[in-house]
Amino acid sequence: MQDALVAAGVPPPEAAVAAEVLEWADLHGVSTHGIGRLKPIYIDRILAGILKPTAPFEVIVETETTAVVDGHGGLGLYIGPKCMDMCIEKAKKHGLAMVVTRNSTHYGAAGYYVDKAQEHGCIGITGTNARPSIAPTFGVQPMLGTNPITFGMPSDDPFPFILDCATSVNQRGKIEKYAREGKPTPPGQVVDRDGNVRTDTEGILKDLQTGYCSLAPLGGVGTDMGGYKGYGYATVVELLSSALCSGTTSPDLSGVDKATGNKKAMPLGHFFIAIDVERFLPVGEFKNNTGKFLRQLRESEKDPKGPGRIYTAGELEHEGTIAVEKNGGTLVPEALQRDMLAIRDKYASIKDKYAKFSFE
Repeated sequence: MQDALVAAGVPPPEAAVAAEVLEWADLHGVSTHGIGRLKPIYIDRILAGILKPTAPFEVIVETETTAVVDGHGGLGLYIGPKCMDMCIEKAKKHGLAMVVTRNSTHYGAAGYYVDKAQEHGCIGITGTNARPSIAPTFGVQPMLGTNPITFGMPSDDPFPFILDCATSVNQRGKIEKYAREGKPTPPGQVVDRDGNVRTDTEGILKDLQTGYCSLAPLGGVGTDMGGYKGYGYATVVELLSSALCSGTTSPDLSGVDKATGNKKAMPLGHFFIAIDVERFLPVGEFKNNTGKFLRQLRESEKDPKGPGRIYTAGELEHEGTIAVEKNGGTLVPEALQRDMLAIRDKYASIKDKYAKFSFE
């Protein structure tokens, strides 16, 4: 991944950071945000001229505990980690810190950032806006991104508490999985411009591309199951990611020029918060308090019709890491193999180095 990004014009130190973010996802079982994103989200966008392989990292406003950063359309996989590092450094000096970023691009798995914070004895929080896909409650037009809000806290468990959730009921990737399995999309997850709750998976995927369909916020279409709550959370993430840094809002992040139909840049906004636990109590005590309660949750009475187990956030990712170690690596599906070969064959600087890998 690092070599491919360097071949695409990313400076080697920045490519190393970016590859680390993608690797973190695959090593934690979050394959949706790992090497599978390398070609379509990063390399292809660099080739299309809508993502800059390198750009100035400009601090617009800064205090001891805050900063506003402009990424100038550069690689979010580098901009994001640098902002989180700034945030952690400020928090360790002053207790709490927040950094907001505008004109960035897709920054990978949000869990990476809060994991980085908890490794330094901090509570980490991050969020980002994204291309419009969620319709507001009682609306039918995609106006908000899937806008994840993510928390990370150190624990004395073998894994930290990391909650990384989109503010939509589902994401396009899950609907694509329904399509592969030949299953309908469960009702309440998608609404179209005529106000119809859709379940026809193939039609949904087609209409999501044109904006005729929208994903529902957490809670689903309408208010019966609390959809207004997910709508509200998505809006909070949007405001912290754009309004606080005068960045671009989700409705203008479609990635398509309406006048020409051509692809265009998507200048995303992110926010990062770090809270130094030691300003409240010894970090070891906090880890013990956290782990003790999480274990109480996992040991509580199980649903007799369920899987016989209760999970806490971060546990599945931890098990993903164990599986990767046990298997000696991650599974590379055929489609991803083809992407990797295409990247290799595109760049003369890495073609010879990886010539022996046919993935056949």
